[in-house]
Amino acid sequence: MTTAPWRDPALPAAARVADLLSRMTLREKTAQLYGVWVGAASDGDGVAPHQHDMTVDYDWAELITHGLGQLTRSFGTAPVDPALGAQALARAQRRIADAGRFGIPAVAHEECLAGFTAWQATAYPVPLAWGAAFDPPLVEEMARRIGGDLRAAGVHQGLAPVLDVVRDPRWGRVEETIGEDPYLTGTIGAAYVRGLESAGVVATLKHFAGYASSAGARNLAPVRAGVREFADVTLPPFEMALREGGARSVMAAYNETDGVPASADPALLTELLREQWGFTGTVVADYFGIGFLQTLHRVAGTPAQAAHAALAAGIDVELPTLKCYGEPLVEAIRAGEVPEELVDRAARRVLLQKCELGLLDEDWTPEPRAAHLDLDSPANRSVARRLAEKSVVLLDNPDGTLPLSPDARIAVVGPRAADALAMLGCYSFPSHVLTHHPEVPMGIEIPTVLEALRTELPDAKVTFAEGCGVLDPDPAGFEEAVARASEADVCLAVLGDRAGLFGRGTSGEGCDVTDLRLPGVQADLLDALVATGVPVVLVLLTGRPYALGRWQGRLAAAVQAFFPGEEGGPAVAGVLSGRVNPSGRLPVSVPRVPGGQPWTYLQPPLGLAGEVSNLDPTPLYAFGHGRSYTTFEWTDFTGGEAPTEISTDGSYDVSVTVRNTGDRAGAEVVQLYLHDPVASVTRPDVRLIGYQRVELTPGESSRVTFRFHTDLSSFTDRAGRRVVEPGVLELRLAASSADVRHTARLELTGPVRELGPERRLRCEAEVSGPG
Repeated sequence: MTTAPWRDPALPAAARVADLLSRMTLREKTAQLYGVWVGAASDGDGVAPHQHDMTVDYDWAELITHGLGQLTRSFGTAPVDPALGAQALARAQRRIADAGRFGIPAVAHEECLAGFTAWQATAYPVPLAWGAAFDPPLVEEMARRIGGDLRAAGVHQGLAPVLDVVRDPRWGRVEETIGEDPYLTGTIGAAYVRGLESAGVVATLKHFAGYASSAGARNLAPVRAGVREFADVTLPPFEMALREGGARSVMAAYNETDGVPASADPALLTELLREQWGFTGTVVADYFGIGFLQTLHRVAGTPAQAAHAALAAGIDVELPTLKCYGEPLVEAIRAGEVPEELVDRAARRVLLQKCELGLLDEDWTPEPRAAHLDLDSPANRSVARRLAEKSVVLLDNPDGTLPLSPDARIAVVGPRAADALAMLGCYSFPSHVLTHHPEVPMGIEIPTVLEALRTELPDAKVTFAEGCGVLDPDPAGFEEAVARASEADVCLAVLGDRAGLFGRGTSGEGCDVTDLRLPGVQADLLDALVATGVPVVLVLLTGRPYALGRWQGRLAAAVQAFFPGEEGGPAVAGVLSGRVNPSGRLPVSVPRVPGGQPWTYLQPPLGLAGEVSNLDPTPLYAFGHGRSYTTFEWTDFTGGEAPTEISTDGSYDVSVTVRNTGDRAGAEVVQLYLHDPVASVTRPDVRLIGYQRVELTPGESSRVTFRFHTDLSSFTDRAGRRVVEPGVLELRLAASSADVRHTARLELTGPVRELGPERRLRCEAEVSGPG
């Protein structure tokens, strides 16, 4: 028996795929370019926008005779036992392979934004909490565990991470982002990609690009970002995740930018992504995004025209449907309306990836390796706990109310205190899917803040009153809440968001808000608690920052946790008790007032407070802010008042010794910011270009050195070039964007230097022994 060249693993993948493509019919090639969502319903509420009117009916048995590109969310559509789900997926894959001439299975993909979105799988903290932890190695470890669980279940591709940079915190999907800074987003995102890819799972960067810059913070609204904002804020995290993380897939965004939908933009998906950045993987559509070119954007008159526009732009795979890349595309090619070469180009990319995944090998088998799948192992929970603990931000603690006394009388009040879902984001399985299956148990253990606090402080007298609902306007519960607080030594007001989809929550996809007031009547409840005179500690469990200036100087302490996952209750309780020394830092600014948005810290001079407007956008708590139960001293800084001259292609080391001067172990996050006093275009007053988390025991010190290269000062000039300009720069070592400890002045000399795609993206940091 002679093995066909495309089956021969000894041959280069490109040669194998070329041989296979030469044997395939048009229908067999197009079949590799779409996915199907077997368990998705076409009526009622769905888990994707317009799911009800974009789902296409088909005959499964007939469909798979031509092959199939992707299988959509076998685990993430309905609750299924993981082992049974893996077996069902294997049977489906075997059936797909047996039905076609070439025996090629589908790529199975799942959501994995904050863990494998499957029943009984670990629910990790959301990406905004990853940003708060400032700990790329731990995020990489988490992603490696997520990838291992996906692979064990038979899944090949994960639809994460989200690399959108927050531009307006009213946007519902802020919880899915890593923060408002492109450098933080890029470094944390690249770490996640490395972890997922190291487990053999294809990471999918989303949403490419500009999605978070929507006008008015509305989901899918038009984007009106300028070319420099797009180049210097939106794109760098994607570039870093591709170059440093090795992501093998990119998801085209829903949005349009300046009138051009991303899904029909060859300048974005081909010229930039492939020709400039050298990307060789697959580009997939966001769910129904190709059909939206016809129905929402109206740049195509028919599904075939939408298919043509998307293929020409560079989208290889339509997800999760065959509405455009199925029969409409085949008919358009046969009618001479779409060049078949576009199908060949996309099919080649898809098959090359399947070849990399081993799906073209003769010894491929879909059967799971293990009969039992534990998707919430103790090792998983340990990582979830560590990440949750590191992500909790102590916003303020002016009088040392925290940590709580172990035998205190504590009134716990608020709608988020006793609800397990308070820990979870929109893309966790319980929030995303189980709301449609109220009869099904949670599947994982999620201690609430109330439960965890009682475990953490067994000698304390803990009482509870809900006070109000998350969005319920009825203040009837205030009286009991105030009574419980009045009887206590301290009151914990546990407030925040409920994650949901398309308006069914206060945070999550399609849950955008008009301003940054606490949802419902929670602000009034907090006022009532503060009015008792009992010290009130505010504990926020949210998916975005909320305006807290109304309570400035009135709270005993404030703690912020961004949907910290299944171990979030113990993590928050550990911070309140003092078992955990808080070390999280804000990945987004906390505003003072609920209006005056959008605003992030990346502002040029006219975006800051000044005499030109009566509105002061200065945040209450700045990007990078976070307090500790210990103290740190920063000494022996390398740098002086006089500028140091370096060339526009030079480098400079900035060092400082950090010493723990308190009586307990803790972590300091040393942050490096760039200030460019004069440039040819306006620049952010400061922007993050480096950071290092440093763990120190009492009395211990470490030397932190940042190796700055002038590439990190580059920006997009008026001609659209990325350049380094001569002139003065300031490197600011800081504890937040607003808390500068030391400044080094540099004088860049020489000509303006234009940078290419190989520029340095990262400021390397080194931690050594005592300085």
